[in-house]
Amino acid sequence: MLTLLFDGIAYGMLLFILSCGLSVTLGLMNFVNLAHGAFAMAGGYATIVLMSRFDVPFVATLPLAFLFTAALGLVLERTLYRHLYGKSHLDQVLFSIGLVFVAVASVDYLMGSQQQIIKLPAALQGRVEILGVNIGLYRSFIIAICTVLVVVLQLILSKTRFGSRLRAAVDDRRVAQGLGINVNVIFAATFAVGSGLAGLGGALGAEILGLDPVFPLKFMIYFLIVVTVGGTTTLTGPFVASLVLGVADVAGKYYVPAAGAFVIYTLMIVFLLVRPQGLFARAR
Repeated sequence: MLTLLFDGIAYGMLLFILSCGLSVTLGLMNFVNLAHGAFAMAGGYATIVLMSRFDVPFVATLPLAFLFTAALGLVLERTLYRHLYGKSHLDQVLFSIGLVFVAVASVDYLMGSQQQIIKLPAALQGRVEILGVNIGLYRSFIIAICTVLVVVLQLILSKTRFGSRLRAAVDDRRVAQGLGINVNVIFAATFAVGSGLAGLGGALGAEILGLDPVFPLKFMIYFLIVVTVGGTTTLTGPFVASLVLGVADVAGKYYVPAAGAFVIYTLMIVFLLVRPQGLFARAR
């Protein structure tokens, strides 16, 4: 039981890393970016290429995957996404879902349709038993990284000048510009960081979730569930939602394998019936 709980927490932490970038772009920038999973896939494939073709150690590929997808996100934000900020959510959805299909077709053409395998370093393989709990070393690694990310992101958004400027730009763009805030730079940096976090999640999740060209389509619904259930006004909501849904998903697939895949959707319905605005969102 405790082993399942630990694995569920690790899975939830991974969901948070994958989803927190979407939480930032959707909650703070009010942009519905369904192509978020494509950036996660890009980070995963960046890790694959760096390890297989350039012999870069796995741990060293993680910051590189973040930087690669952040740069990719910055380029796309400056050339494509920024033209959609003032459009309706339907326009944003249609645009970003189109990017998903472009990404899927491109990766399938360049890398092939086969499942990619990541060889973890020996230090991250296997399990150890602590107080009767069978703990996976790689899952412990994911939990440690996610814990650091949660603290750092929360401090940046709530305690720094950048965080306050971002909130001001979202609340009223014209007033923020009148106060001398460069909204374009703020949005570009935020989008780049959100994309980089997705890429980091894709690199970390490739060994657990698998990686192939349809990755963005397979996990799009998971990203949306985390953000919808948790709410978009804080990072605390998606973090708690990720943990709850991760534990429920792992436990459901273990105890009721025939219906385990539906547990996460059932929880989503229950949460939204009780808190339609999200777990930690302010009621309107």
